[in-house]
Amino acid sequence: MSKITFAIVGLGHIGKRYADLIQSREDAQIAALVEINVDLHSSLNNDYSCPVYSDINDLIKHQDLIDVVCIATPNYLHCEQAIFFLNQGIHVVIEKPMGLTSLECQLVIDTAKMNNRNVFCVMQNRYSPPSSWLKSVVDSNLLGAIFHVQINCFWNRDNRYYQNSSWKGKKQLDGGTLYTQFSHFVDTLYWIFGDIENVQSRFYNYNHKESIEFEDTGLINFDLVKGGSGTISYSTSVWNKNLESSITVIGERGSIKVGGQYMEKVLHCDIENYVMPILPESNAANDYGNYKGSAANHQYVIQNVIDFLNGVDDIKTSAEEGMKVVEIIERIYNS
Repeated sequence: MSKITFAIVGLGHIGKRYADLIQSREDAQIAALVEINVDLHSSLNNDYSCPVYSDINDLIKHQDLIDVVCIATPNYLHCEQAIFFLNQGIHVVIEKPMGLTSLECQLVIDTAKMNNRNVFCVMQNRYSPPSSWLKSVVDSNLLGAIFHVQINCFWNRDNRYYQNSSWKGKKQLDGGTLYTQFSHFVDTLYWIFGDIENVQSRFYNYNHKESIEFEDTGLINFDLVKGGSGTISYSTSVWNKNLESSITVIGERGSIKVGGQYMEKVLHCDIENYVMPILPESNAANDYGNYKGSAANHQYVIQNVIDFLNGVDDIKTSAEEGMKVVEIIERIYNS
């Protein structure tokens, strides 16, 4: 198995997580980093012992042995940069969301096919033990017909989160709360239960009027294409710290609730003639100081990239699936 060479674009919290994970592996290495903030270059060079560039064009000029680029830049740059690297013959890992429109995501997919390269979308909640267990329960039809699915996401994202960012909270650069905070949970819905239809939504901005150009709270009703109904309730107006991310499923032969701050615990399982197994512990949430994100499962994403390029696994989250999540969010906002 060959050693896979990576470059990382954007060295914020998630970019540094990629760098730390790749640096710790014997079957991968960091070839270069790209970070627009030149004040960070010296420390990044010391930490990761590789060249650091301030522009993706400089990266391409000086590096010709890169297998994969991890794109961890602001949302609005994801598709543009993915297309750039795919046209250079480089595979790409795209942080969530894949893009801000399904049209630009389709351009990424077309470019990948044209260049015979691959796109890996990051939806790391799929690797959470409760999420993968819930999918296996639904796929095995243990619940019978699905009657109702309810997703609640109640987080804290106050001015501490937005005050030092040049793009978060801006509609054209960020996209909205469902893109930046809760796209993982839209993916969980689609991954386990399939597509939705008959969407009706209401949006509010209660206490972020000075910091964001879109909603901080939303109420969404929909039908599942496969049968059953559903709701998503979300808010980033929770005081001080996250409250919960949960999914409740009501089925013909049982009910389940997965909850906690980021769907890391099975809180309820009552299924006809079924004994709940003991699941592995979930990884801790991504900790950003004043706030927390979803589970820290990026190591599985990197493992999947390496395994796929060495021919021993399939892509776990395809570009088509990444685009589908964006398309669902578009429909929710347009409803």
